[in-house]
Amino acid sequence: MEAILQPWPWYVSGPLIALVMAILVFFGKTFGMSSNLRTLCSIGGAGKYADFFRFDWKAQKWNLTVVLGAIIGGFIAVQFLSDGSTIDLNPDTVSDLNTLGFENAGATLLPAEIYDWDSILTFKGFSILVIAGFLVGFGTRYAGGCTSGHAITGLSNLQLPSLIAVIGFFIGGLLMTHFLLPLIF
Repeated sequence: MEAILQPWPWYVSGPLIALVMAILVFFGKTFGMSSNLRTLCSIGGAGKYADFFRFDWKAQKWNLTVVLGAIIGGFIAVQFLSDGSTIDLNPDTVSDLNTLGFENAGATLLPAEIYDWDSILTFKGFSILVIAGFLVGFGTRYAGGCTSGHAITGLSNLQLPSLIAVIGFFIGGLLMTHFLLPLIF
């Protein structure tokens, strides 16, 4: 008999995140994905070109386990813990995405209309990825961290700047979803 795979419920995953945060606080560490990109760029020699990347990256190499864990965890989740079902999106969301030209909304994690090679290799597709990448990089640097760093670590440590950043992330997401996305597609 094959087991039906379900996402972990909040009452399991939430306490696990809290446990990880308690361990990080105990050891005086912070968590965030954007700090890993900075570390990787420093390892690659970006400090020769920008002062931002001139720091002791060896003190941050422990945080690269987050990247490794995300890669391994994603692989395990897709290969061994996924039942292949489609994403359970709200029917209104599916209808809105269909209106914007997304044919198989919820069928995959990455919509072909943005991430398929045929889409990426167009001027529009390439422009979307370059501009979006720039805005994410600029926003992360300007906000002093990424969504995971502020929403998980910063809020766990009751930091007001992280609360302001998370509110800004949500406002930005709402503006993108309701005003800019319809203009782009």
